[in-house]
Amino acid sequence: MSAPVLNLEAQLRAATQDPDALQALSQQLEALTPPERIEWALASLPGPFVLPSSFGAQAAVALHMVTQIDPKMPVVLVDTQFLFPETWQFVTELQRRLGFDLRIYRSPLSATEFEAQYGRSWEQGAEALQQYNEIMKLEPFRRALRELGVGTWFSGLRRAQSRTRRGLPVLQRLDGRFKVHPIVDWTNRDVGRYLRHHDLPHHPLWERGYVSIGDWHSTRTLAEAGDAELTRFNGLKRECGLHGLEG
Repeated sequence: MSAPVLNLEAQLRAATQDPDALQALSQQLEALTPPERIEWALASLPGPFVLPSSFGAQAAVALHMVTQIDPKMPVVLVDTQFLFPETWQFVTELQRRLGFDLRIYRSPLSATEFEAQYGRSWEQGAEALQQYNEIMKLEPFRRALRELGVGTWFSGLRRAQSRTRRGLPVLQRLDGRFKVHPIVDWTNRDVGRYLRHHDLPHHPLWERGYVSIGDWHSTRTLAEAGDAELTRFNGLKRECGLHGLEG
C-alpha cells in the first residue's frame, strides 16, 4: 500500500489540535479501500488499538476485516445485561469462527440493582433513557478505553445506516483519541457482498426483521417501528452516545 499522505508526522500533530487539519487528513483517507484504511491507521496512529462491537445485525463485517489484519486486537463488548439471548449466540459463533480476543465490560450495577434504583428507565422518556445509557453502556465503555490505554479505536459505523451518520468522516478525534471508520462509505450492497464472499452470518434476529439490534427491552423490528430510524431506544432517539462518547 502506498502512503496516502505526505509529511504525516506533521499532519498528525496538527490533527490533534486543529479540526480543519483533522478534516483534511480524513479527506485524504477517502481514496483508500477499507482494508487500506485499517493498515494505514495501524501503521500511523497511536495505539493501543481496540475494536468495540455491539454484535449487531451486520457486525461480522468489521469484526472479520479488522481482525484479519490484526488478529491480536482486543474486541470490546459492553454487556448491558439486557442483550438478547440471540446476541450471545452470535458472539459465541463469531468468536469461534474468527478467534478474536474478546473483552467484556459491564456496569458495577447488576440488571436487578439498576431496576431497583432507577426502575424501567427505558420506558420513562428520553432523559431517563439517557441515564440508563450512561450507567449501563457509556461508563463501562469509557472504563474499557482507560484500562486498555487506548490511543485509537475502530468502528463499523456507515453513513448509509441513518440520517445521524450521513456526515461521518473516515477519521475522528474524540476525548483525546483517534477513531477510525474503515467502512464508513460502504452501501448495504457492499456489506451484503462482503458477508457472502466470506461466508459470514448476519445476527440471528436479522431474519426475523430486526435491522438494528441492541437491548431486548428497547429494540423493535422494522415492521413494528415502521421506520428503520425508530427501531432502537423505543423510537425516542437514534444513538446511545457511545460513538460520540456523550455524557
